[in-house]
Amino acid sequence: MFDFKFLILLIPILLLALTIHEFAHGFTAYLLGDPTPKREGRLTLNPLKHLDIFGTLTLIITQAIGWAKPIPINPNYFKNPWRDMAITSSAGPLSNLLLATLFAFLYHFFDTRDLSLGALKISEPMAIISYIGVRINLGLAIFNFLPIPPLDGSKVIVKFLPPSIREDFLRLEMVGFLIILFLALTGILGKTLYPLLKFLSELLLYYTSLPFY
Repeated sequence: MFDFKFLILLIPILLLALTIHEFAHGFTAYLLGDPTPKREGRLTLNPLKHLDIFGTLTLIITQAIGWAKPIPINPNYFKNPWRDMAITSSAGPLSNLLLATLFAFLYHFFDTRDLSLGALKISEPMAIISYIGVRINLGLAIFNFLPIPPLDGSKVIVKFLPPSIREDFLRLEMVGFLIILFLALTGILGKTLYPLLKFLSELLLYYTSLPFY
């Protein structure tokens, strides 16, 4: 049976993770000279501007794999298109890594304190939300860094490929979704992604629990 209480805790984290991810892409592109994201109204933290219904549902189900509506970017505005596109593409997953780290610190804060508002204890649900935040954001970062077009990792790795094959590699975007679907349906993606997600989550929670002095 699906736990609707868990869903209530999950949805705000999903909205935050996807929104910050896409905003980071758009804002980075804007800083590098591309006015397209701002012109298209995507330099906003309004989640309704970024959500893709299928990508969001996939993220709810898998709690690791998901996507939002791609930010429109025109690399012709960049001074160094291949480099700047790699930087812009990295910004989304890196923003999720930053969010995961912040949630990890919050987890330890709430997990070790008995906080309440009157008769309502808030420590436990906030610790759960923080833990979900770690998992969701790490999952998004790992998934989107995969070097499969059109995922962000493909636009990062292409910068380091020989110029003669860059265009051919990016043309795989037309079948990239089918590749991802194949990897998901055969279980290859899950068997690779979830152990890595578990390891990195535990590693991040461990290091953020250490005293800083």
